[in-house]
Amino acid sequence: ILPLSDPKSKWLRSLIISISLICGVYFIGSACLGKDFLKFSPGFGLKTAEHNTNSHKCQGSSLDVEINTTKETVHIKKCNDKCRPIGTEALPQGIISVSSNLEMRPLWGPVSENNKSHQATGLLAIAVGIDQKGLVNQIVKKFLENDFVVMLFHYDGVVEKWNDLEWSNRVIHISVVNQTKWWFAKRFLHPDIVADYEYVFLWDEDLGVENFHPGRYLSIVKEEGLEISQPALDPGKSEVHHPITVRRQRSRCHRRYYKFKGGGRCDENSTAPPCIGWVELMAPVFSRAAWRCAWYFIQNDLIHAWGLDRQLGYCAQGDPTVKVGVVDEEYIVHLGLPTLGGFLDKNKTNIELDDQSPDSKSMSDSESLVGDMYRFDNRSAVRLQSYIEMGIFRDRWNKAVKEDECWVDPFKQKVR
Repeated sequence: ILPLSDPKSKWLRSLIISISLICGVYFIGSACLGKDFLKFSPGFGLKTAEHNTNSHKCQGSSLDVEINTTKETVHIKKCNDKCRPIGTEALPQGIISVSSNLEMRPLWGPVSENNKSHQATGLLAIAVGIDQKGLVNQIVKKFLENDFVVMLFHYDGVVEKWNDLEWSNRVIHISVVNQTKWWFAKRFLHPDIVADYEYVFLWDEDLGVENFHPGRYLSIVKEEGLEISQPALDPGKSEVHHPITVRRQRSRCHRRYYKFKGGGRCDENSTAPPCIGWVELMAPVFSRAAWRCAWYFIQNDLIHAWGLDRQLGYCAQGDPTVKVGVVDEEYIVHLGLPTLGGFLDKNKTNIELDDQSPDSKSMSDSESLVGDMYRFDNRSAVRLQSYIEMGIFRDRWNKAVKEDECWVDPFKQKVR
């Protein structure tokens, strides 16, 4: 036996103590980790990257949970993976109403058969002024007859003068003075609010619909697979701004425009608007999915939306040369009336306005209601502002493309 004072004995004693401490820590740690009692937050350590990626779509409870059996672990994981709208974590699943619509409900009493909830085919939204009451009357009646919900955006503040029309109480009226349909759409047609409708028609008011049937139009759109579309224009009666919108005889619909002479040529090799994959913003029709994309495209402060038409193809849910088109069989007339900020030319309307009330037939009566908006011709100022906004939108698009390192142009076309 070595003496305690021997240096070798001191070294051996230190070694034994160290080994004992290491073993003690190991066994104590193993015992703690081996317990079947663990406290953690849901989602911790479970595909963290995937969880973060989907956090905007699905959210689990933020409460801590205690798991002491395999069965409960599976239960919690199942609940954790359940998709919930953000902000509903504290609510039981069955009480969550994930969509809305524009259907009006009675204040009291049983709901009549005529007022019972039903799925409308689509939504028609129009920015209107009292001067175009006759035209709007024709449009609205056709859409209501085809099971559409209708929303009128009154940009002149005149609402009560529409009450004499038999359908007035069946449509939604929103009144804000001197705003465009894009201003209204950004604020009142959020995709979650109008998700119940298959199609959204966002139209101007100066359109003749004598040769247009909403039901037949949608049948063509569905059969052709169009996500963004518009009815063609009657070239003999319409104010035409873009040749691609002109109706073609003996054609059901078209997606491309040809121009072989002069500047801005369009041929079979053209891949960009306005030669192909393009509609005018005067009477666009969006599928539910296309509108969800387009709504985000609308800038909050650029209310004229000029320039938006050139980029709408990105919302076509696929190849815009296939998914965007002009329907020829169901066509309209674009009168090109100066609505916002301009005088009405009484001699320009060449469509007979039937079913009007005495008030709507008297131009002097309606003009007296509008006030300052029609006392001055501000069309030049409106047009200038539209051009300014188009430039701003183009700059924002180019800036967004340059700064987003993750974005890849799905169509590989040069941004103009």
